Amino acid sequence: MKPEDSIGYLIVNTGRKMSHNLTQLFQSHHLTSEQWSLLLTLHNEDKISQKELADRTEKDPANVTRIVDQLERKGLVSRQPNPEDRRSYFMHITPAGRAAAVDLIPVENQFVADMLSGIPDTEIEAFRAFMGKLNRNIERRRQLDK
Repeated sequence: MKPEDSIGYLIVNTGRKMSHNLTQLFQSHHLTSEQWSLLLTLHNEDKISQKELADRTEKDPANVTRIVDQLERKGLVSRQPNPEDRRSYFMHITPAGRAAAVDLIPVENQFVADMLSGIPDTEIEAFRAFMGKLNRNIERRRQLDK
């Protein structure tokens, strides 16, 4: 089998291309697609712990720490101590972060619309169903490996 015939290769390669293109569209705000996923999550649900942010974005907690550090340096998010747990911080989107999210939501929406252009709704729904099944199988496998 050639690498480009592998389902894993197709998923990773397509995801990488989409992420790269989205990052290019976000250049005016100096954001990457990885940073965007955290910022958008906080735009939708502010004042969550860093662990919750990692869980919601399905990112490694160490990567979330690195990304939050970058977003904090840019003034887009802030950390505030959790009064009930000194080891924990709540993540907050700043007014500048909220403005960036409001500016970029239509950019992402248009990007996704462009990527799905010409693809029938039935194929998009089939793809979503396929990816859902694939993710459930991955989760099941991960549970078995524990």
